[in-house]
Amino acid sequence: MRTNAHWRLRSRSLELGQRTLVMGVVNITPDSFSDGGSFLEPEAAIAHGLKLIDEGADILDLGAESTRPGSHAGGPNATVSADEEQARLLPVLEGILRARPEAVLSVDTYKAVTARASLAAGAEIVNDVSGFTWDPAIAEVCAEFGAGVVLTHTRGRPEVWRAQPQLELDALLLTVREGLAASLAVAQRAGISTDSIVLDPGYGFGKRFGENYSLLAQQAELLALSRPLLAGLSRKSFLGHTLAPLFGGEPASTAARENASVAATTVAILNGASIVRVHSVRPAVEAARIADAILAAK
Repeated sequence: MRTNAHWRLRSRSLELGQRTLVMGVVNITPDSFSDGGSFLEPEAAIAHGLKLIDEGADILDLGAESTRPGSHAGGPNATVSADEEQARLLPVLEGILRARPEAVLSVDTYKAVTARASLAAGAEIVNDVSGFTWDPAIAEVCAEFGAGVVLTHTRGRPEVWRAQPQLELDALLLTVREGLAASLAVAQRAGISTDSIVLDPGYGFGKRFGENYSLLAQQAELLALSRPLLAGLSRKSFLGHTLAPLFGGEPASTAARENASVAATTVAILNGASIVRVHSVRPAVEAARIADAILAAK
């Protein structure tokens, strides 16, 4: 199971393993699958971020580009340009740091130029959902700034996620483990310190509905890569599909997935996650307290 570790960031470090850290999501987008458009205006996004900190978020993850299917994220024709991404992102990042200089901010981007601008503006972490595969130049940027990084396993770009062939459990675990190991190797070759790296199995990122449950059940096996794990299960669509019999046969809406999100997040902690990425912070903080108490009792 998870062990204690220091996560080295751009200007500080965080202790991982003694208790679960909660990363609160701030979507500065009009089209994210959850709360898209709710915090597009900088003032609203800043206020939401500060609220999440008050609710107990240890880290805020700011994202200004949706990776939903149809976004063309990661390709040459991405719907959101780097300039537009930064125009959304930087005012929020700077506004939160003006109000809370001690806040630990992560930027959810795969673009090297956006990572550079964000780190220069005070971000501590780069959360790349492509695991350094969509814009390889981002690895050098993270190394230059000494940033903390989250490397996520992704099977292809969003346009192909729903067409990916179903994998048996052994093949799925091998695919995720090999993909994360490859991203880890890229980071290390770029000069990123190993203790700056956290790995994310990438729930929902190129995994079919049932595959996510198989991956969650076996998540602890990924600890063999010797890096802490981050799990992002909050409001994922596979949870909504599982709840469909309770909602007249239709997948539960994103707003109706909160209880399921807490349940899945708790399991992720018990299966080795040191950090959980969530939209609703307070319920996750409370769930983490209980899960951590169970782990401490073993």
